[in-house]
Amino acid sequence: MLAKVISCAVVGLDGALVDVEVDVSGGQIGFTIVGLPDTAVQESRERVRAAVRNSGFAYPLKRITVNLAPADLRKEGPAYDLPMAVGLLLASEQLAADLSRALIIGELSLDGIVRHTNGVLPMAAVARERGFDTLFVPASDAPEAALIPDVNVYPIETLFALVMHLQGMQPIAPYRGTRDFTPETSPTYATDFSEIRGQEHVKRALEVAAAGQHNILMTGPPGAGKTLLARSVPSILPNLTLDEALEITRIYSVNDMLPSDSPLIRHRPFRAPHHTISHAGLVGGGRWPHPGEISLAHRGVLFLDELPEFDTRSTEVLRQPLEDKFVSIARVSGSLTFPANFMLVAAMNPCQCGYYGDPVKECTCSLANVMRYQKRISGPLLDRIDIHVEVPRVDYEKLSGDRLGEKSDAIRARVEQARERQRARFAGTKLQVNADMGPAEVRQYCVIEDAGKNLLRAAMQQMQMSARAYHRILKLARTIADLGNSDKIETPHLAEAIQYRPRKQA
Repeated sequence: MLAKVISCAVVGLDGALVDVEVDVSGGQIGFTIVGLPDTAVQESRERVRAAVRNSGFAYPLKRITVNLAPADLRKEGPAYDLPMAVGLLLASEQLAADLSRALIIGELSLDGIVRHTNGVLPMAAVARERGFDTLFVPASDAPEAALIPDVNVYPIETLFALVMHLQGMQPIAPYRGTRDFTPETSPTYATDFSEIRGQEHVKRALEVAAAGQHNILMTGPPGAGKTLLARSVPSILPNLTLDEALEITRIYSVNDMLPSDSPLIRHRPFRAPHHTISHAGLVGGGRWPHPGEISLAHRGVLFLDELPEFDTRSTEVLRQPLEDKFVSIARVSGSLTFPANFMLVAAMNPCQCGYYGDPVKECTCSLANVMRYQKRISGPLLDRIDIHVEVPRVDYEKLSGDRLGEKSDAIRARVEQARERQRARFAGTKLQVNADMGPAEVRQYCVIEDAGKNLLRAAMQQMQMSARAYHRILKLARTIADLGNSDKIETPHLAEAIQYRPRKQA
């Protein structure tokens, strides 16, 4: 007898429906799985056999064939265990149920307990899009699946419990989750901006970067506070919107990185990979591509400390996501696109010893070594960074003083206000922040007065700036004007934006 159950695969960050067709017929005893399964799916034979027997059902000693359709879609992971077991019981006539409008997902243990499965959120999303009204998922994943509205999510503890529910003997109540987006706890920050002594101009640059999601590069000697400043950036970032949180949660769901105490990411991510990270770890990839660190930093911060120490191939690949806000990974089997709309915060020393240009400690590097070290970062990559700021050493008087700076809460309030102006400006479009603007939006929203045009013309000639740098200066000036509650870009806003450009182009 033939039975069919609907399950789901994850391709990139999207769900794809999979028909699990189970045929039980006479012939030589065996269990065959076809449809491009990977090793984990092939091993489902033993898990399903043990789970069916240990749940009190009869395992048919016949020829069992399972087809996972479409056959040209790669199937990976143990999410097909539960639909295979249900299909086996249907095909062997131990269960009778109409599952044409239901989606079943779950890994089985040998005793029939249903275990956690990766990527439940995109699976639930595709179920709603394709008109399915019922979703059977592991009980531990029900809160995550319930984030998608208009789908009845049933938490399944065991295979036996699911069969009893389908037979109407012990109905399972649908999971009633909440989509309340109020954070339960405040995130822990490295430190408050008020505790960082000195570096007021760097704090201002970070405030501007956070307000418009601009990229920033801090350069200075060791111990000046670059890393501490970068790790404190999340304390001034605006709160997530629900749509942004769902975007981030989908990425973390596929990578199996959701926090155990919450099915929804409620705070902006801060990713700080070490410079020894592989190319695939940073950008994403693998034989079957998965999101990398730049996608895990989506809608948050990607902090690259000691930027010149990163592999050149990895840093150069950042060019596309910094410009397009996504990354494309091509393989023989196809091409996948992952979102990568992050704020880059990078830090570096001016030379290998770290003291080139320092007024106190003498640099031990030759000029040729200094140039060689700085040229590890290419000009095209530097051109995509909006803000370049020097971080000098802090004087003893500032370090030992009792005076505190402005608190992160006050800075975050200004950043939130600037972001609100941007959301109102871009209402009805796909844009959210000033850094997302293209040439058409720059022409529409970044109009400058005659005095500003003269200033910008002189700066472009003197600093030999590219067309990209011209547009980035205008977007940066728009953010500075938003922080100043100004509808127009005035000359002081433009002057501040220009001074954040590097004095030398690599």
